[in-house]
Amino acid sequence: MGAALSAQARGPRPCPVPALACPARPAPCRPPPQHSRSAAGPPPPHGTRPGRGPAFPAPRFPRPPTPHEEDPLSSDVPAPRPPAQAQAPAGLRRFNDADHGAAEEALLACCGSTRWALRLAAHRPYPDVESLLAAASEASYDLRPADLAEALADESWMPHSLLGMRAPGSQAARTALQAAHAAYEARFGHVFVVCLEACPPEEMLDAVLASVRGRLGNDPDEERLVAAEELRRIALGRLEHLVASPTGAGAPA
Repeated sequence: MGAALSAQARGPRPCPVPALACPARPAPCRPPPQHSRSAAGPPPPHGTRPGRGPAFPAPRFPRPPTPHEEDPLSSDVPAPRPPAQAQAPAGLRRFNDADHGAAEEALLACCGSTRWALRLAAHRPYPDVESLLAAASEASYDLRPADLAEALADESWMPHSLLGMRAPGSQAARTALQAAHAAYEARFGHVFVVCLEACPPEEMLDAVLASVRGRLGNDPDEERLVAAEELRRIALGRLEHLVASPTGAGAPA
């Protein structure tokens, strides 16, 4: 008992293990303070906005010229073209300027349909030959059966280019062609027409004879369409020759 009291009186015994020194704890990582817009400092890099990523420059469009500004390229603008009538061939100008009666007579020499000739004469002036030929082609497609019959009645059974031909053997071919045409007219009731524009002169008789014999096998409705197309091509060729001639409104040769 006495020994225990003496021990308490002496106090606690020191620990034999020396105290360990604890390493210093590093300071916590904190983000650097953000500068406010009013704070002084270097501006952000060009093309970036804080917290929004890169910014692209807005597109720039050319500013329209104001009315009082002078066009720097005004001297490069081509001058206006003269009227189309001034550029038309001489024959077409004569046809456009001819009186109605003379123009109609010249057109009837190209196609025997009165309605066809009146229509083309009424639509003058034409700016160029292509416009005239396009109008003539359209008028040919619009021919009624009576108009087509009138135009076919004005045609000759012998093509104009074959008249007076004196080639060897032409008389025998002419006799055969006359017989074939008689059979054609008896079947269809009108003369045979064919366009020979691209045919060489020495082959015309044989080409016409072969064509009339081949078309004898057509039915009347089919042959009417074929004859109308051949008549349209013949009329366009004559009309082109008409406006290409110096006399202009004269009948085609």
